[in-house]
Amino acid sequence: MLKARILTAAVLLSVFFFALFALPPVGWAGFVTLIAALAAWEWGGLMRLDSGARLASGVVVCALCVLLVFAFPSPTGLENDFPATARCFGFYFYLPAFVFWFACVPVWLNRRWPLKNPALGAATGLLLILPTWLALIQLKRLGAWPLLAVMAIVWLADTGGYFFGRSFGRHKLAPSISPGKTWEGVAGGVFAVVVYGFCVRAVFPELFPELLAVSPLSFFLSLVFLSLISVVGDLFESMLKRQADVKDSSGLLPGHGGILDRIDSLTSVLPLVALLCAVVL
Repeated sequence: MLKARILTAAVLLSVFFFALFALPPVGWAGFVTLIAALAAWEWGGLMRLDSGARLASGVVVCALCVLLVFAFPSPTGLENDFPATARCFGFYFYLPAFVFWFACVPVWLNRRWPLKNPALGAATGLLLILPTWLALIQLKRLGAWPLLAVMAIVWLADTGGYFFGRSFGRHKLAPSISPGKTWEGVAGGVFAVVVYGFCVRAVFPELFPELLAVSPLSFFLSLVFLSLISVVGDLFESMLKRQADVKDSSGLLPGHGGILDRIDSLTSVLPLVALLCAVVL
């Protein structure tokens, strides 16, 4: 299992870095669309759809992404110009995502509501996948390194949470959803992200020059907020997997589960980062 996990990680990182740094905007959009389609197929599994309906879920999301790219190439960020209308276009995706993650999901986690209604399940899946898809395309307009720096927020929140939780964890965060998570781990993840964010701001100001105009307090609060939302995204998928009685969203990635298992926290963080960038920029 460890060998498969390491090999899969090596392949995944190679493919991801090639797509991020080598592909043109259209190629990157195609790569992200493939991820979105596979995530939709896995989402259908969490909703306990049959194989035909799961395949249809992936095809529909893929078609929606392609349609958006062809219908709105400039606002989605695929043309040389990236006008102010792109910000307005993104608001249609990012604002609902903000309301969902900030207001709805915490209550959902507290009540442990089962997602049994097919229409609600489809709408929730779109609300998770489409804003993340658009955020990956639009944030890439800032550059490959800035996008990677944003994604590192999620990875550090998870890594810091793991090590702090293992070392100091005493108080369970949500034992019925994710028994391994502790409040001490959450605090450690927040600490790691805050230190990382201020280091990036100080050492690599060229990555996000506009952030220098943001006050240190606002920047600090944004990092704390994104760290906590990252945990919420992880817990939300964990709850759905428990309700579906599955360990992983799929077996697409040997040793790592599925696409949704890898991007669960990104689905909550990336749309909100894109919304913050739209407001700041």
